[in-house]
Amino acid sequence: MSVWGDIMQFRLKELLAKDQTEIVNTQLDVTELFRNRQDVISTGPLHIQLTVKPEGEIVIVEGNLEIDMELACSRCLESTHTHSSIPFAEQFKPVSSDDMNSADEDEESDLIEIATERLDLQPFVEEYLQLFMPFAPLCKTECQGLCAQCGSNLNENQCTCSKERIDPRLESLKDFFKE
Repeated sequence: MSVWGDIMQFRLKELLAKDQTEIVNTQLDVTELFRNRQDVISTGPLHIQLTVKPEGEIVIVEGNLEIDMELACSRCLESTHTHSSIPFAEQFKPVSSDDMNSADEDEESDLIEIATERLDLQPFVEEYLQLFMPFAPLCKTECQGLCAQCGSNLNENQCTCSKERIDPRLESLKDFFKE
C-alpha cells in the first residue's frame, strides 16, 4: 500500500524493491479541476481503479477512470448528462544518474521518468480526464441548436427569422433586378 498516507502516492524505489502489485480503488473530487470551465455544469466523483505493477526497473500503471458529468450541449447550451469510461495506461521509471548523463541521446520512449522519490499518480489521472473530455458534447445527435439571429432554441420551437442569407458584401446588389 502507499506509504505516503495518500492512496495515489508511492515511494518509487520501495515499490520496485518489493516487487508487489498494488491496487488503487478510490474516488477523487474533481470539481476544482473544472471550476473555470463554463461548459462543465457539474461533475460527480472520479472513480479510479488502477493496478500498480513493478516490472524490472519500471512501474506499469493500468486501469480505468469513470465519471458522470453534466455538460452544456455545444449546439443549444442545454444541460446534458454524460458518463465517461477512460482507459489509463502509463509506465514510470526512476531517473538514475546514468540517465542524466545520457540525456543528450534523443530516444523516443513511452516511459515517464520520475526525478523524485515519490510517484504521485493524481496529476496523471487528472491529465487523462482532461484529455478525454468530450470535445463537443450534444444533448442528442439531431440537436438543431440555437437560431443565429434571435437565439431561440430550435429544438423547442421554430422561430420566424428569415433563413435567407445574403453575403454582406453583395447586399447592395439584391435590389438590382427588382426594377
